[in-house]
Amino acid sequence: MFWVYIMQNPKDRFYVGHTDDLIARVANHNRVDKTLGKFTRKNGPWVLVWSEQHAARSSAMRREHQIKSWKSAKRIRTTLLALTS
Repeated sequence: MFWVYIMQNPKDRFYVGHTDDLIARVANHNRVDKTLGKFTRKNGPWVLVWSEQHAARSSAMRREHQIKSWKSAKRIRTTLLALTS
C-alpha cells in the first residue's frame, strides 16, 4: 500500500508527498539532524493533517501531482481538509 499525505507546520504551510511507510515518513520529516530534507527540517515541526491510501505507487504519484498542481493552500483546506477560511 502507498499513501499520499499532507503535513502542516505552525506557519500554516503545507507539504505534500507520497510514501509506502507513512509513520516512518512523518518521523523523517521531523528529523533535526544535518542530513537530507532541508525544507522540512528548516520549516518544521510538521503534523500529518490528511492522508489517502492507494494500492499502487503510480496512482499515489498521480494523486500527489494533482494536489501539487493546485498550487493553492486554500484549495487544500477547502477540498481535502473541509475547512473554511
